[in-house]
Amino acid sequence: MPSVLVHTDDESVTLTAQAVRRLLERGDGDAALLYLALLRHHGNTPPRSLAGELRWDRGRIEAAETILRSLGLIAPSAPEPEPADAPPVYQQKEVAEKLEQSDEFRCLTAEVERRLGKRLTTPDISALLGLYDYLGLPADVIYLLVCHCAERLARRFGEGRRPTLRQIEREGYIWARRGIDSQAAAAEYLKKYAERQELLPQYMRALQLGDRPPAAAEEKYLIGWQEWGFLPDAVALAYDKTILKCHELKWSYCNGILRRWHEAGLHTLTEIEQGDTRRPEFQPTPKEGPGSQGGNAWMRKYIEQRDKGV
Repeated sequence: MPSVLVHTDDESVTLTAQAVRRLLERGDGDAALLYLALLRHHGNTPPRSLAGELRWDRGRIEAAETILRSLGLIAPSAPEPEPADAPPVYQQKEVAEKLEQSDEFRCLTAEVERRLGKRLTTPDISALLGLYDYLGLPADVIYLLVCHCAERLARRFGEGRRPTLRQIEREGYIWARRGIDSQAAAAEYLKKYAERQELLPQYMRALQLGDRPPAAAEEKYLIGWQEWGFLPDAVALAYDKTILKCHELKWSYCNGILRRWHEAGLHTLTEIEQGDTRRPEFQPTPKEGPGSQGGNAWMRKYIEQRDKGV
């Protein structure tokens, strides 16, 4: 009987009988397709990075991945990468099809090009498509994200600097993990971000760093301290303690002080000062010596008797 298969001379993938049985018994087509895609890449590609190749959104590929793990076809002990570490990669054909089929995505691409002042390459549009198609962020949220990244970079380095799509993509995954997936949520986040930015000069002065803007690594500390609930005066106190101990500003040491206060529920100056004085009163330990009283009582008694001429 002639073969009913075509392209049998192409490079093939091999499924074990056990894998086929498990997939057939489960009867989930998405799981089977994802498993075939993983085999095609020899198991060296994270499942979520195949979203572009399979043309699936994030929810669909995560559901199929969960099934494969439950079937024991993907090792449950294998560490899963953070989404930002393995974004899907879309091929040029897939990008072109999306631009042709989606008026909204085509408009978004044009607006991003206008905002960044440059023509987007295929890898750039692929990153943008990952935010739109894989993460499922609405077009208006993605545009707010792009504007936020552009304004943040311009504020730090000047108007001539523009963010790369890779930088925008990383920030987009942060937004997705924080649940910023609507215009209202984005507006609320950007409002709080602006409020924190306005306070940064006060924190820099509390650390005796003058009026210069903080570096990126410094800003992460300052924003974190704000999120913990510390005002500049509390940070100034932590700075003083850091200088006394280290004789210079060491960010990690200062952060350790503030972390301990935060974990103890001490945030205001009053709370910190009271917390530092909440120690048990010193109770002297009785020492052995002449007489029945502990400590130095026997010495005091001897001196009194000597003075009286006894």
